[in-house]
This record gives sequence, C-alpha cells and structure tokens, in this order.
Amino acid sequence: MSSYQELTARQRIPAIFDPGSFEEFLPPGERVASPHLAQLDAPVSFDDGVVVGRGKLDGKLVFGAAQEGGFMGGAVGEVHGAKLVGMLRRAIDEHAHAVLLLLESGGVRLHEANAGLIAVSEVMRAMLDVRAAGIPVVAVVGGANGCFGGMGIAARCANTVIMSEEGRLAMSGPEVIETANGVEEFDSRDRALVWRTTGGKHRYLLGDCQVLVAGESQAFRAAAIAAIAELRGGEVRLTLEGLLAEQAMLARRLRDADGLKEPMEVWRQLGVPEPARVPMLEADAFLDMAAQYRATSGD
Repeated sequence: MSSYQELTARQRIPAIFDPGSFEEFLPPGERVASPHLAQLDAPVSFDDGVVVGRGKLDGKLVFGAAQEGGFMGGAVGEVHGAKLVGMLRRAIDEHAHAVLLLLESGGVRLHEANAGLIAVSEVMRAMLDVRAAGIPVVAVVGGANGCFGGMGIAARCANTVIMSEEGRLAMSGPEVIETANGVEEFDSRDRALVWRTTGGKHRYLLGDCQVLVAGESQAFRAAAIAAIAELRGGEVRLTLEGLLAEQAMLARRLRDADGLKEPMEVWRQLGVPEPARVPMLEADAFLDMAAQYRATSGD
C-alpha cells in the first residue's frame, strides 16, 4: 500500500478518486499563477500549489481539491484561494454528491498576506455555503506539512475531518508559537511533543478529528467513502443547535485543561487509561482504546 504522506497532490488525487475519473479545472497548462510572487521574483507554480476539479468517488460525483505541500508548504495566496472558492461554488451549481478536500498547508503566504487572508475567509464562507446547500464537506489531513493557520480553521468548517497519526492540525504551527512566546512555551525541535500536541491521535481524543486511519492512501479513500455515505444519511447543514453544542464542548475543554501543560496530562484528565502508551499504539489499537475509554466515560 502507498503512504499518503509521501505522495504529491497530483499523486493523491488518483489514489483517492476512482481511476481516470478526475477532471481538473485550471490545470498547469492554463498557467494561472500568482502575480504577487512574480512581482517579488519568487518562484511560481503554474497551478499555484493546488489541484481542483471533479471526479467520481465510489461512482458518485465528488468535487475535490488537493494542496501541494511541496510548493511553499501549501500556503494560500490569492489565486490558490480563488481556485478553491471557484471549485466549491461550482460544486453547489452542479449539485455534487460531496466535496473532498485533501489539505496540506502552513497557512497564508507571507508574500501576499492580505490577499491570502481574504482568500482563506472566502474559502471558509464557500465551505459553509456548500454545507448550507446540503452537500457534505470532508477534509483529509495526512500530509507532512500538516494543516495550520487559516486552513487549520477551514478544516474545522468541514462536516468531518479524517486524519492519520502523522497528520497535524492546529491554528499556529510549532515554530510560530516558539517564535512568539519562546522555547520555554513550546520547543518546536521536540518532535514527540509536536506530534502529541497537534497530531491525529490528540485531535481525535479532543474531538477535532472524527476519523483516524492508518497512513495508507487506501485507508483514506475507504474512510472518505464511508464518511460521505454516513453524512448523506443525516443533517449536514450548520445549525444553531450544532453551534451551541460546539461552543459547549470548547468551554468544557478550556475548563478541563486549565493549568495542564502536557498533552498526556490532558489525556489523563479525559480519562484515557495509561496515557503514556498512546503515542506507541498502532491506529487500530489506539481506536480500540479510545472506544473503551469513551464507553466508560459516557462520551
């Protein structure tokens, strides 16, 4: 099986979608690249670091995007964001079965900060418009660069977030936190700490990630198909009740984690048995453990 993390954006699309079914919008041959980067004599990419289009997933019409972590860490600029927004709006117009976002991004490009920030806000609004139209949105996070900054927020606008243990999801990246608050606050060189704090297992235990899989591409594909099928059978629109429940969950999280400095302390507070074992568990064993503790705690 192929490792999802090791694939490029253009390799992930055929690994997840049905073979030969994906039609790309604005491919590299169209040469739609960021004008801001060219003005700064910075390297450009003719797809601006994101693949967008539509294809079949398990035979269903699914619109999708894949961010290229190898180009500026998947960071969002004006054109990059506009391609995402255009795809999302077209998904509504064509009554897509679902939208699948393969996210890998460090956030907004510093080269085009204001344009990038506006682009991310438009992406989030478009994602919520897709949900308002009754179309499920599923986000996948499993790339080496993780999903941080504005795209970390955008990921949580999806109905379902699927992650691997190697995937990382957060607002501020480890280096950003260290730069702003010092190594005493967060040591970005402590890779074990970084993964305990932002990795898939931690996000799953906190409820930010609804599905955790092993790192193979086929595991992500199967999880995406299952998640979309489940969502199509329920309510995908954002409701006031859902927002209130989310707010209550966040309030509980702040209260329960008050004064705690280390993710293992948070896991212990949640009722996870033997939290020191969590980083060493394979995905299946971890999910079995999580199911047992949730059954015991009533979550």
